[in-house]
Order: sequence, then structure tokens, then C-alpha cells
Amino acid sequence: MFTGIVEHIGTVVEYKEFDDTESGGQGASVTITDCKPILGDCHIGDSIACNGICLTVTEFDDNTFKVGISPETKDRTNVASWQNGAKINLERAVSQEVRFGGHYVQGHVDTVATIVSKKPEGNSIIFGFKLRDPHFDRFIVEKGFIAIDGTSLTVTTIDQDDVFYISMIKHTQEHVNLPLKSVGSLVNIEVDLTGKVIEKQIETTLKNQIDNRNSKLNQLVSQLIDEKLKSVSK
Repeated sequence: MFTGIVEHIGTVVEYKEFDDTESGGQGASVTITDCKPILGDCHIGDSIACNGICLTVTEFDDNTFKVGISPETKDRTNVASWQNGAKINLERAVSQEVRFGGHYVQGHVDTVATIVSKKPEGNSIIFGFKLRDPHFDRFIVEKGFIAIDGTSLTVTTIDQDDVFYISMIKHTQEHVNLPLKSVGSLVNIEVDLTGKVIEKQIETTLKNQIDNRNSKLNQLVSQLIDEKLKSVSK
């Protein structure tokens, strides 16, 4: 679990894709350097959020670490664009000593979005984003949380074309990689888990009510139908 508060920005020094014979799938590995500030307590198997993706450390030294990328992760995220020199937001998994300054972030990226606008407003930058997969639009709400490349941000507004916007203050600009990206770039998106949990609970409850002929919902529907038929017959 993560907070969406980026600790450090690392640099990709190797992105390597595997063929079927080497890895059993179309996976990849990524080596990220310039990471000394976050590797002092690192262990093999630790989770580090890299641009918002929860990845497992497979190798490391005092300044560099390596992670594996599954085919699922490649398909769902922007990891295929991580060429040598790419700047990556990094956050270690939370510990008991960490202040929870952002929001609950799993590191399970839902989809990617395209940066469609980038405009200065005072010392802030207003970014606009459009999701690749529109079925996630329903989980993005004005003033709600969203994780963009692992950065905890607040949605300021959503327009009629489902483009959503965030405002990034100067302090955040200096500690994350988003200001380095241009219009047309892809970013990783993790929507707020709360909305997905609520939707699932409602779907499950409604299905159980519909399947049960004696449920309160079925009784209410039957009552409404009877009342409507009576009014029509009159």
C-alpha cells in the first residue's frame, strides 16, 4: 500500500523485454538508478511504486534496483514507453512510521490517460487528461482523489467530454515527473478504490435482491406493478 506522496525521482538505465523462451511470456525487466535516498532499507522482494505501479525488487545495490514487469502490467500501463533516461516517480510501501499525507493507493494501475492540455495558472499548472478506457470515467469525480503516475492528486473539474483536470502547485511540480511531460504523453491512472468498492457492493446487493423472489426489492416492484395495473384498468 502507498500514499501517493512521491519520495524520489529515479532514472531508467535499462528496459529489456523477454521472449517466450526466456520468461514464459512477453514480460520485461527495468533497471532504475539515481535511487540512493530510498534504498537504505531495501530488501529483495520489497514493493516500490514506480510511476504508480507496485513492482517487486528483484536486485539492488546502494544506488540502483531492478524490477520485473508482467505482460498484464505492460498492457495496462505506460511502462513500454520507459526508455533509457526516462524519469520515474518512486515511493516505497508505507510503514508504521509514515504520515498518510495523500490517499490510499494500491499501486494497481487501472488504465492510462493522455495529457490533452497543460497550461500555467499563476505558479500552478493545470493539466487535462483523457482516459484510454472510458468505462473508468464513472469513478472520476470532481474533488475526488486520483493517482497519476503514482502522485496523489485532486480532480478539480470534469468537462462534458469527460476530460478531467488537476491543478499542480509549485512544490509538487518540483518533486514529481509530470511537469517534464508534454501534451500527448501517457500517464498511469489509478482511480480511487472507494468508488469501485461501492459499485461492487451495490451490484452484489441488487443481484441478490433480484434473484430472491421474497426480497424487499421484488416485493416493492410487484406492489408498484399491481398499483399501476389497477390504475390502468380503471
